[in-house]
Amino acid sequence: ITFAQYLQRCSYDGLSKLVKDVVDLAHTCVANEDAPDCTKPLPSVFLDEICQVDKLRDSYGEMADCCGKADPERNQCFLSFRVHHPDFIAPYQRPAADVICNEYKDHRVQLLGNFVYSVARRNPFLHAPAILGLAAEYENALKSCCPQSDIGACLDEKVHQISAIKEKAKHIGVKQKHGCRILEKYGERVFQASKLARMSQKYPKAPFPELVKMVHDVKDVYKECCEGDMVECVDDWSELVTSLCSKQDVFSSKIKPCCELPAVERTKCIMEADFDDKPDNLPSLVEKYIEDKEVCKSYEPNHDAFLSEFVYEYSRRHPEYSTELIMRITKGYETLLEKCCKTDNPAACYRDAVVELNKHVKETEDVVKTNCELFNTHGKADFLKGLLVRYTKKMPQVSTDTLFEIGKKMTAVGSKCCSLPEQKRMSCSEHYLSIVIEDMCKRQESNPINEQVSRCCNELYSYRRPCFTALGVDTKYVPPAFDPMMFNFDEQMCTAPPAEREAGQMKLLINLIKRKPQMTEEQLTTVAGGFTAMMDKCCKQSDVNSCLGEE
Repeated sequence: ITFAQYLQRCSYDGLSKLVKDVVDLAHTCVANEDAPDCTKPLPSVFLDEICQVDKLRDSYGEMADCCGKADPERNQCFLSFRVHHPDFIAPYQRPAADVICNEYKDHRVQLLGNFVYSVARRNPFLHAPAILGLAAEYENALKSCCPQSDIGACLDEKVHQISAIKEKAKHIGVKQKHGCRILEKYGERVFQASKLARMSQKYPKAPFPELVKMVHDVKDVYKECCEGDMVECVDDWSELVTSLCSKQDVFSSKIKPCCELPAVERTKCIMEADFDDKPDNLPSLVEKYIEDKEVCKSYEPNHDAFLSEFVYEYSRRHPEYSTELIMRITKGYETLLEKCCKTDNPAACYRDAVVELNKHVKETEDVVKTNCELFNTHGKADFLKGLLVRYTKKMPQVSTDTLFEIGKKMTAVGSKCCSLPEQKRMSCSEHYLSIVIEDMCKRQESNPINEQVSRCCNELYSYRRPCFTALGVDTKYVPPAFDPMMFNFDEQMCTAPPAEREAGQMKLLINLIKRKPQMTEEQLTTVAGGFTAMMDKCCKQSDVNSCLGEE
């Protein structure tokens, strides 16, 4: 897994040689700890192997320059070359059913090795335990299908499950990459606050000290895994999961079935487990955190400990809120205490906290409600159009293709989240939007878009989404002169496959807004109506092009 994620272009056989070298070294060192290279840290062992690969530069170009750096810079350099969606890898072709089963019977290790290799190189940020969990599910499918009379049909059904599994793996991969990015960009405090909120929602019956310890351990595991060393990563995750399973009564009844699985399958199962039911009769938080006259006395000796407990208590009462919203509420509360504890009468100053903090709740609930209503009543295409209009106005400097891609990603968030039950929508949509925004902000670091986007990207992690939502038209933008070539209509618009036609129309819409960012809804509706009428008329003509030119 480690080698396939670093060297995504390398063949299975090529990587097997590198793996053999490392395994041989491990055997040598077990027999004699003083043998050469045995004191080297494991990540250096992997990178030294990679740097000895013949013709590394021919396949990987500039990545070969990483070998000239010292650790840990060398590793950071290699990580920066990982390709998130490698288009140089052909889609997986499944061999015939009987071939797979014979392979499995005669060459189990190689077949599963190949599976692990093909998942790892396609998902270079997915932590190893998730990949091993997938391989276990793949093997379970083979075990149950190969004895059947109709292996193909059985595998088809399983493939359906396995493609669902792979989809999940992609989502876990995106989440884990995002976790690494938060840790790297915002530091441990933000990462731990986000994990504490999430875990308090998931394990609302767990005592506070247990969760704090768990969050601390998760942060340490992420640090290892984010650095790309998947051997340590598996080791750390399995220790964490073993410790969680040894205290499952303390944490949650929902992880019991996961803890009964073989070690390899546990991590993924626990990550996907449902939230536990919250304890009955939890008292209101208003007394302890707002009505108590002595709040500042509890807050001042140790700000972070006090706020952590607030995050825990608030999150376990609100499984329906997104972790980002909980972080905004906590930040709002912290800002209020910072201000009020300096006054002569703190209690009078913070007594309206509930009203203040509920503004965050209302803003987020309204955004989710409005967008999901739009999505569920008007459907995907109209939802995408609305997004493209809004986001082109916010950042008209971005290329048409990139705007279209951002619009599609945000529409995918709508598809994924708006079909969920009400209490899961906010958490789902804010989480995935944070990932889309993070992606956008990462691009903008090297290629700034405009002042207002930079401002939102520099916001606190949890405040970025509301900042983007609130952006209006970029008033400093000067549209380019009108260029008729931007709107070149030809018969392709009538004959192309539906998906291409739709993409073409969406890009025309983006180009139109770039020319006229101040356009009103009514003007847009008029233009869109005219466009539809023109297409209806001209696509029926024998000479489509001259009709379009005339219209």
